[in-house]
Amino acid sequence: TVHKDFRLWLTSMPSKAFPVSVLQQGIKMTKEPPKGMRANLRNAYYNLDDAKLSVTDKPNKFRKLIFGLCFFHALIQERRKFGPLGWNIPYEFND
Repeated sequence: TVHKDFRLWLTSMPSKAFPVSVLQQGIKMTKEPPKGMRANLRNAYYNLDDAKLSVTDKPNKFRKLIFGLCFFHALIQERRKFGPLGWNIPYEFND
């Protein structure tokens, strides 16, 4: 018998080798990225504290690098919801 507190967490992409019945009988959960640039940046910085941001001998440059990376990630997440239109429209400022 299975213990009453047993939990199994799976993440799966479609695969012919993985039985569909396991996915069909389980409880499904999803975590969607936060809505909006501000929410996405807040979510990225939520787990960071001064100790994690000061692990280098150049903390100011490291903080700027982290901000740039988090901002880029938030931008990509926002653009993704527009599908191909988010990337392929030739805007006025493009050459």
